[in-house]
Amino acid sequence: MTKRTLLPAALLAAGVLVLPPRSDNVAGTVTLHEPASPFIAFDVWVKVGSQNDPEGKEGLAALTANLLSEGATTEDSYDDILAKLYPMAAGYGYNVDKEMTVFRGRVHRNNLEAYYTLFRNALLSPAFSEGDFERVKAQTLNFLERSRRYGRDEELTKELLYSLAYRGTPYEHPEEGYVQSVRSITLDDVKEFYDRFYARNNIVVGLGGGYPEGFVARVRGDFDALPERAIAPVPKSVAAMPDGINVLIVEKQTDATPISLGFPITLVRGHGDFFAMMTANSWFGEHRNSFSRLYQVIRETRGMNYGDYSYIEAFPLGYTTQQPPINIGRRHHLFEIWIRPISLTASGNLHERTLFATRAAWRELKMLIDNGMSEETFEAARQFLRNFSLNYGSTVSRRLAYAIDDAFYGLGGEGFLASIRPGLEALSLGQVNAAIRRHLQYDNMYVVMITADAAQMKRKLIEGVPTPITYAGEQPAELLAEDELIASFPIQVDEDAITIIGIDEVFER
Repeated sequence: MTKRTLLPAALLAAGVLVLPPRSDNVAGTVTLHEPASPFIAFDVWVKVGSQNDPEGKEGLAALTANLLSEGATTEDSYDDILAKLYPMAAGYGYNVDKEMTVFRGRVHRNNLEAYYTLFRNALLSPAFSEGDFERVKAQTLNFLERSRRYGRDEELTKELLYSLAYRGTPYEHPEEGYVQSVRSITLDDVKEFYDRFYARNNIVVGLGGGYPEGFVARVRGDFDALPERAIAPVPKSVAAMPDGINVLIVEKQTDATPISLGFPITLVRGHGDFFAMMTANSWFGEHRNSFSRLYQVIRETRGMNYGDYSYIEAFPLGYTTQQPPINIGRRHHLFEIWIRPISLTASGNLHERTLFATRAAWRELKMLIDNGMSEETFEAARQFLRNFSLNYGSTVSRRLAYAIDDAFYGLGGEGFLASIRPGLEALSLGQVNAAIRRHLQYDNMYVVMITADAAQMKRKLIEGVPTPITYAGEQPAELLAEDELIASFPIQVDEDAITIIGIDEVFER
């Protein structure tokens, strides 16, 4: 079990947070022993992600992990695996991000032996069945051609924002790949990728909960049977700051428009400003929490959409969860504002509501940077995070996943979860407002919209004319006066900085 010590507050207030390395009892493992827990959690991190996809084979890392998780082994067919897992009320799955591939599972200790045999074989003894490969590839292509383009526009704008910002880097393509790149992937490609990256020196075994004595060494020993490989590191992907405003409009017949906008920041976990920016971002746009400023201005006061949020770390699949995602470790991030779909108005007033909401969010960002937080909003946000962050590690699986993320970011000692509350306590309002000024700006922005009549949207952006909204009932004079300011908030876009593509072109390649 890892020995942990409390972190001095002085370190948290420093410019860069430096933590002692985590020390595990077995090399190549991250452990979170909780003897009283009846569950054993697995979080096996393979140090590979979509950034390792070969050019023209984008999506290979994800397809490989998918086949391992949902395919046969040398001992069992996939149907037999599912049949054996069912009475255990257990399962296992995977997640592939830019830099991490993680296989995760949890089981009651009464079923540990039978479960571990299946989990181990999935990763160490895959059958690489042609039938399983064709099934998984067909499911992936169905997602790429249909679900991704026609299922959730709001999630698609977020993926497109990252693609736009990280153009020319290994972060540019989505984890699942492009339609044509996935079409080109063969079973031999998967086998070669597995042989290259699924090596004993490229895997960290994470175990948590009430595992028995000797189990950590046993599991690590099983994975050490893999060969060792020389794996060249991938240089860090860094998004270029846009010069002014860069807009991508996706043409699609839809009655609502999602918007994602953002820019690169030099902030990752472990930076001395992280908890200050975490506090500012929580007040400004805490994910799926109604107290945040963006939510209050756009949804609560004006009833324009479902929600409006902001992020200092990547937050994929935000519609599925209220808690921050786990095992999405990245060496570079964007500051992002996510405006969930805004319904379009009748012909003649198309896009006014969309542009009004965009202007409202942009104006709020400007006011946050120019004015900072007040003592009252600072204390409220800090108190919220003191309590809300307790939910981050609500299960042994989540606590273990955070420990794996600590290893990714090089955080030792108590780790991220345990350092949140001391980090918040060490903050002052002055530190938070200084961090806001250091990391945020509003002049340079990537913007992505999915909307009908993209040409008209382009014209309105170029013209820069006010975009007022109307209400069904009478509204207070104070609100209407603020609406005038929002409707005319300047978004200055050059024509050559706006790109229009059709929905069928999205991630086609």
